[in-house]
Amino acid sequence: MAMASEALMGGFSDAPRQSARAFRAALEAMAQPGSLRELSDLAQAPAPVSPAAATLLLVLCDPETPVHLAGDHDRAEVRDWITFHCGAPLTGAGEAAFALGTWQALGALTAYPQGTAEYPDRSATLIVDGAWQGVEVSLSGPGLKQARAALLPERSCFEANRAQFPLGLDFYFTRGASLWALPRSTRIEEAL
Repeated sequence: MAMASEALMGGFSDAPRQSARAFRAALEAMAQPGSLRELSDLAQAPAPVSPAAATLLLVLCDPETPVHLAGDHDRAEVRDWITFHCGAPLTGAGEAAFALGTWQALGALTAYPQGTAEYPDRSATLIVDGAWQGVEVSLSGPGLKQARAALLPERSCFEANRAQFPLGLDFYFTRGASLWALPRSTRIEEAL
């Protein structure tokens, strides 16, 4: 019974306004790679999903976007919450439009759809939830007037992802109420 009631909680109280503001923040984060956004309209999913990750799920996922849950994020309470609030089908990594988990739990990036030459948009977006730590890098490219510093869990896999452009994956990094994004078009270099 507790599991069922937990699935019903944590959505937006004023869905039209809150989802519009949250969706705009998600788009702005992707348009300005590495820029930190503090979300004010937060969803609350069961642990261990951060409020920022829960909010992204609410505004980006629907019955047409399969979601993969990795590691500790793949639990009954979280699955029930996504099913109730988003209606998104749950799937394996190879069919996911979105994937949620810690960096370690998400595993090899090659497990996720990378898009095709005809349809590069048919790739996955990974929501990396949890601690932001790793190597300092310099981001440049579309949406950035000047290079911006960021921390990535590792550098080489993101460089390899960029080398596939226009194919490849897009990323959101979430922790608490904060998020930032890294689209596949962003160049990653050693920190200056």
